Amino acid sequence: MGNFSVKELPIPEEKKKLKPCCACPETKKARDACIIEKGEENCGDLIEAHKTCMRSMGFNI
Repeated sequence: MGNFSVKELPIPEEKKKLKPCCACPETKKARDACIIEKGEENCGDLIEAHKTCMRSMGFNI
């Protein structure tokens, strides 16, 4: 028998445990840069790409 309890065993993270702020950093960065430089109304494609990525990671947006 080992000297550790079940509580000490690492639990694998599920995709849905990912925080929204940390998901899809590539599309988030591109979207945010576009909004800052050109305004939200001119960045529809990047906004939709980020939403698609977020949905693929299990977020309901």
